[in-house]
Amino acid sequence: MRRFVIKAVAASVLGLATAGVALAADPAKKDIVIGTTVGDFGDMVKQSIKPILEKQGYKVKLVEFTDYVRPNLALQEGALDVNVFQHKPYLDNFVKEHKLNLKEAFQVPTAPLGIYAGKIKALKDVKVGSTVAAPNDPSNFARALVMLADLGWVKLKPGINPLTASERDIAVNVKKIKIIPLEAAQLPRSRSDVDFSVINGNYATSSGIKLTEAIYQEKSYAYVNWGAVRTADLAKPWAKDVVAAYNSPAFKAFAKQKYAGYKLPQNWN
Repeated sequence: MRRFVIKAVAASVLGLATAGVALAADPAKKDIVIGTTVGDFGDMVKQSIKPILEKQGYKVKLVEFTDYVRPNLALQEGALDVNVFQHKPYLDNFVKEHKLNLKEAFQVPTAPLGIYAGKIKALKDVKVGSTVAAPNDPSNFARALVMLADLGWVKLKPGINPLTASERDIAVNVKKIKIIPLEAAQLPRSRSDVDFSVINGNYATSSGIKLTEAIYQEKSYAYVNWGAVRTADLAKPWAKDVVAAYNSPAFKAFAKQKYAGYKLPQNWN
């Protein structure tokens, strides 16, 4: 974590009642605009990150999006300074496809993909021919296959890319699992019809399912979401202050209390 510079300033200058001492903002940049998708990432900014940065003298503005395209374009164009909404495989592909100069800077707590009980309540009770509902989009379906392989229910072909695995990459279906692909939004409702359901974290929480109810969560950190900045800004003091805020003891304590069941940044371990 970057060591913040401490300097004495008059409380009236920064508008902070801190006994005349405050953490100093980057003198070259006072305003920071953070873009997130609506929901938990926006709440993290409003309830923890914004107060942390404003105590240093920054003015923080939050812009919330309802899609996965505009946040990166807005960051590239300079309408945002930071965005928080995407995992690295998505960022890498988007940057390549649109020829952008963006870079991942820090991980954030992320609602993970999990296996939830359906007709069968425990992993140990899986039987030959058990049914497993899984998201039907290629990226999340690959994640589901990796989870089934981690459990030993299937074996994947050696040397495959786990980020793009498909049913064709199953070498041995050890448990003769019947995988039922469904739209991600339908997965919470599928639990009464299948033995197990692999559900995206955001769809679980929006359906009233607690992430702590998952009987298994993916091991990989590949899909933990990141905060991104423009590549040219990565080494600037204000960007380092944002990174430090997301890795601060205050934010860690906030996230661990509020987001039970989330997959936490790998560097927090």
